[in-house]
Amino acid sequence: MSVEVERKFLCNADTLKKLEEIGAVCVGQQQIHDQYFDTPEFHLTLRDMWLRKRKGCWELKCPTGKAQSGKQGEAAASLCTRYKEITSLPEIHLRVKEVIKQDRESEAGFSQEDESWLSKLDLVCFAEFTTARRSFTLKEEGVQIDLDQADFGYHVGEIEVLISEGGDEQAALEKIRQTAEKLGLTGDQRVKGKMDVYLKRNHPEHYAKLLSEHIL
Repeated sequence: MSVEVERKFLCNADTLKKLEEIGAVCVGQQQIHDQYFDTPEFHLTLRDMWLRKRKGCWELKCPTGKAQSGKQGEAAASLCTRYKEITSLPEIHLRVKEVIKQDRESEAGFSQEDESWLSKLDLVCFAEFTTARRSFTLKEEGVQIDLDQADFGYHVGEIEVLISEGGDEQAALEKIRQTAEKLGLTGDQRVKGKMDVYLKRNHPEHYAKLLSEHIL
């Protein structure tokens, strides 16, 4: 299981030029279609758990505990998110059931195609959008930078480092801090992600509940 450590940033006209200047290499462009699922009572998202179907595959993003950091790293850490990424469908199903507290019989033979478990757990799609993504890498640093343009008009960048569960989060945070510095990023406020903007525009009640629980 991997942990995604990520900082979002607002793109501008100079972003591509800056990426070129720091030696970032474009590794591809793609269209990403995402669907997010939760119960009508928001059992998952109110626990900062994000069940997503992307490219026909299921993923569950769960928060990690906050990294231990000294005063020097606190500012960098506050600008980043850290999520465990679970891609095993049986494990996803088990974790979702634990949260929803449904004690239904276990079903063998999960597949990416069989989605009957969604209705059995009262899971419905609450967000769906497509993102045009350009990805860049700083290979020596092990950093990926994505420039995303969502189909609802929001443009945001992401600096991402993947580590194994239990890996060195402080080293990942430092790599992100150094990359942000090279890109000339300033400010001490966390930048809104695509989901923040999507929910605020399309599902304000859901957005307000997540804000009140300090999820967003």
